[in-house]
Parts: sequence; C-alpha cells; structure tokens
Amino acid sequence: MSTIDPRPSVGITSIGLSLPSLALPLSELAKLRGEDPGKYLYGLGCCEMALCAGDEGVVELATTAAERALARWSGDLQDIGLIAVGTESALDMSRPLSAWVADRLGLRGAVRSYEVKHACYGGTLALKQAAEWQLAGASGGKAALVIAADVALYAPLDPGEPTQGAGAVAMIIEGSLTQRPAVATIDPTSHAWSEPAFDFWRPVGEEFPRVDGPFSLDCYKRGAEHCLTQWIGERTAVDALAELEALCFHVPFPKMVKKAVLHCAEAFGLEESEASDLFSQKVDPTMDWNRHCGNAYTASLWIAVASALAGMTEGCRIAAFSYGSGFGAELLTLTAGSQAAEGPWVDDIETDFARRQTIDAANYELLRGLQMAQTA
Repeated sequence: MSTIDPRPSVGITSIGLSLPSLALPLSELAKLRGEDPGKYLYGLGCCEMALCAGDEGVVELATTAAERALARWSGDLQDIGLIAVGTESALDMSRPLSAWVADRLGLRGAVRSYEVKHACYGGTLALKQAAEWQLAGASGGKAALVIAADVALYAPLDPGEPTQGAGAVAMIIEGSLTQRPAVATIDPTSHAWSEPAFDFWRPVGEEFPRVDGPFSLDCYKRGAEHCLTQWIGERTAVDALAELEALCFHVPFPKMVKKAVLHCAEAFGLEESEASDLFSQKVDPTMDWNRHCGNAYTASLWIAVASALAGMTEGCRIAAFSYGSGFGAELLTLTAGSQAAEGPWVDDIETDFARRQTIDAANYELLRGLQMAQTA
C-alpha cells in the first residue's frame, strides 16, 4: 500500500541579492599594511572586499535585497506572513533588524517579525524556521521573507581585516501541495552539530569582534565533518558526494573552505586526487562572488548558494554547510527548481559589481577613520 506525503513542497520561490557601493582590492590593503599581496590573494583566496559608503549599512543592504526578491516574485506584499532577518550586525539590543526593514518596505499587520542571532549561522536558522513554519501548516497560505544581511568589519591592523566584506541575500519561502518551488526545494531533513565554544565573539559594547583564528578553523572543520558524516550515513562518501552538483560552504575566506574540504575528504578516506577534484569541481566554483565581496557573515553561505543555483538544471541537488561561531553548524540539501537555469538574480550581482566604485588605500583609510569617529 503506497503512502502519500501530506506535507507541502517547501522552498525558495524568489531570491534577491545586494552588495554595497564600494570595493577595496586586497592588493591595496596589502600595500597599506606592508604585506605581500600574495598573502591575501592566494593565502586567503580573496580578491576584493565590499565596503559601505557613508549612507549605506545593513538596513539598506537588507532592504534592497528584499525589494529585488519581491519585485520578481508573483505574490504581493500582503501575502507575506513572516519576516525574519539573520544578522550579527544588529542595530539595537531589543528592537529587531526586521522592524527597520519592514518599515522601509511598508510591511505591517498580521506579520510575524523577528531577528535571529547565532553569528554567521543566523541566516540559515531563519531559513529553517521559515521552512518549518510552512511544513507545520502554520503559515495560513502566506509566504515568509527571510533575509541574511551583514557588514563585517574588524579593527584596523587586525588579522581579520583582509577578510572584511558586506552583503545581503533575501529569499521568499513558500510551500505548496501542487507545485515545486521555482528556485529550489529545501529538504525538510537537515543535519546539525553544535558545541559551546569561544572561537569568535563580540562582547556587548565592543565595536569589533574577538577571534581565536586557529581554534575557529578547528571548530569549522569539526562542524563540517560531523554534519557531512550524518548526511552520508551508511553510504560511501564517494557515492553520496556523487549525488551533488555543488557543495556550498559558509565562506569566511575561500582558503578556510578549502582546508575544511580537505580535512573532511581525509576523514572520509578519499584519495588525494578525489579530494582535489571535489574541491575544484563542486566547491571552488560556488565562491566566485564571495571572492569579490569578502565575508558577509550570515549572507556568505547564501551568496554561494545563489551562485551555485544560477544556471543549474532543474532536479540537480546541492548541499549547503552553514557555520556560526559559538558554535553551531548545519548541513541542508536543496534541489534546483525550474527557475534556477535562468537565474534572474544574477542581474543583482552584475548590477552591483558594475556600479560600485573601487577605492585605493588612501581613501580606505579615510573611510575607516570616518567610521571609527562616528561610533566613538
């Protein structure tokens, strides 16, 4: 006797992205800091960092990404029943960032609105909550607007400075019993792992984060191994990974992702050539946009996912590994929908790359000086 799954097919029906209007080539930062440019370009795998001008910030990035997602969506603003913003760039210790964004959008009424915090993992948690809200039948036929948005800055001369960046990704999450989501279906089963740790944190009242770099890398690698191990299950790693068109990671910087991939490959018994092929074919291409915007914290993974889905054939599967210091990690799997091949959200990235201004070291120092003065 066959059974029919009564749960709706839940996933992403629209994506919008936003990057700020300034960019600093890492070669310029190397010049300013007296470093070999190769340390940043090859040692970290970064090319440019995205920076906000004086009239930009996390609210503007989140709002623009949301407007772009809404503009290419078939629904109306009154069809949104939930707005959740994952961020670690909060403006207030009580008022959620979603309130600022909802105000800009004109979104009010019978809407659940809140902010999610768990370092870079917050955007994924917001997405999971929205998907589970749909699966639970609590949405009342409405859609969720999920936004991952951050501005990542470190103190000048901090080792994390060359990984700085900014960006936002907005996703509309819907469920349906009759049709699959246009962009990607989200598998309701995901694989989480967490351990209490102080690898990256920012105490209340402090402007910049504190980082234990080696420990954070160790936590990141361990989280990836545990999440992938759960997903692989009784299969061989080779067979499981062969099912994926792409494997996306949270991208603090590309070399960190590579170290995690090689660590997991070794733990799963892959040959050196298999590990190299896995990274070059299924991981490295997903980070093309990340290399030119830097670390956008909660948005970083979803920038990579948006890049991977663009141009992908319907039915192809990807995995997405999310990591947030503290630490929490989770692996999701998604299946490309009918709109993925077209990838209209690529226009957002191309527009922002084309319009942004490249600044030099002197203007970077001026910009950071103004930012520091404003927050003093």
